[in-house]
Amino acid sequence: MGGSYCARVLLCGASGYVLVLLGGLVVSVVPESSAVGQLPVVGFLRETTLGRMVGLGVTVVGLGIAAATWLRLVRYVARTSAEAPDRLWLVRRATFTWCVPLLLAPAMFSRDGWSYAAQGELTRLGISPYVWGPSVLDGPIVEAVDPRWMDTPTPYGPVPLFWGALAASVSGDPWFLVVAHRLLALVGLVMLAYAVPRLASWAGRDGAAASALVLPSPLVLVHGVAGVHNDVLMAGLMALALVVAIENSWILGAVLGGAAAAVKLPGGLVCIGVALVSLPLLSSSLQRARRLAVVAGVAVAALIGAGMAAGVGVGWVHALGVPGEVQTPFSMTTQVGRLLDLVLGAVPVPLGLDLPEGTAVAALRWSGSATALLLAARVAFRARTRVPAAGVRAVALVMAALVALSPVVHHWYALWCVPLLATCRLGRRSAAVLLHLSWLLGVVAPLDSSLEGRGSTIAVGLLLVGGVAVALALGHRAATSDDRSSPRSTEGVAA
Repeated sequence: MGGSYCARVLLCGASGYVLVLLGGLVVSVVPESSAVGQLPVVGFLRETTLGRMVGLGVTVVGLGIAAATWLRLVRYVARTSAEAPDRLWLVRRATFTWCVPLLLAPAMFSRDGWSYAAQGELTRLGISPYVWGPSVLDGPIVEAVDPRWMDTPTPYGPVPLFWGALAASVSGDPWFLVVAHRLLALVGLVMLAYAVPRLASWAGRDGAAASALVLPSPLVLVHGVAGVHNDVLMAGLMALALVVAIENSWILGAVLGGAAAAVKLPGGLVCIGVALVSLPLLSSSLQRARRLAVVAGVAVAALIGAGMAAGVGVGWVHALGVPGEVQTPFSMTTQVGRLLDLVLGAVPVPLGLDLPEGTAVAALRWSGSATALLLAARVAFRARTRVPAAGVRAVALVMAALVALSPVVHHWYALWCVPLLATCRLGRRSAAVLLHLSWLLGVVAPLDSSLEGRGSTIAVGLLLVGGVAVALALGHRAATSDDRSSPRSTEGVAA
């Protein structure tokens, strides 16, 4: 393996994320009392529209460099003749190296990290975040919390709340608490680093190529590490649950499935895979139902136990509707429902139905969630049993359907399914979709919330992101068009 080439790849990717950090200090929302505003250059840039545009440009360029370097890494790992352990080591080293510039960054591309900090402080004080919102607090801890979530309870499980309370017992500084929550993302990354090669090997895939597609991808590093979202920890627990269920004990796998649900409730659906891989071949529907019931019981017990240990009980049940209070552009059911509402609203009342505004959106959202659950049940009773690859594929399919049909979909929800899909044997076209989705969702991250509704900044952001996206797509296509002969190229490099 070329040492100098690998060193350049590591350095180039790290340089991209250093730019992301520097730009993020300008465009990210931070507490007003934070020392960032007092930094000589950063403070000046944050106060002007031109300065924020410069910060946005630096961020997008950094993301472009990081994404382009990642694509080079994926191609290199797929095509080099080096041994599998060496290629896997390179992927893991790149992941760690590229994470370093992001570790001390503020919550980026979303203000959720500041909400996590406030919720941890609530838990430390013995105030249930499932009943109260951050608005009952005051001071720096709530200065950067998104106003829309100030009075809403949290829909997340007890694991991040417990960790947040532990961190808050050390320091009440919101920046410190965000960094502490970022450590949970690193724990999830470690779990994925352990589990992904094993899951891929059961499907006959190259573990190093699958790891390159997941671990250092812009999707994972931008939203999971920089964005401080709990979804990486949930994905790591899901992947580990499947590995443990296959290699060791399905009961322990069910416990880990409950732990995944204790981060975010959808993670509990991994229990379908845990049940499938633990059953005998050609199991009957009755056998499946019994095993699913037992696995679910163990997982629920683990979930309740985690809530009791954290001192918050099962109050999350009452807060599960909180995410549905917003309408996101990536939710297919929401957008189709809005279109139907417009059509119905244009129909004269004598010719149509005088329905309240939003009826179609509510109906499509409900039907989408119901369809996803029905699909999950169908997979649980139809997928092959005792076959590890089939169990992993079943969970990947269920999670992909859940994301596609969810009433609320953010960029980082792709983390629910992409790590598992990357371990499955995919056709060239499906692999291409997964590859391009992983870098595109990272590059467009600044468009999520950092622009704060400023028309000129939004226009500049769209142009920058669009230009970088086109350049990346064309560059990757040019780099792969002349060489499709590698035996691993269909796994790691898709045009």
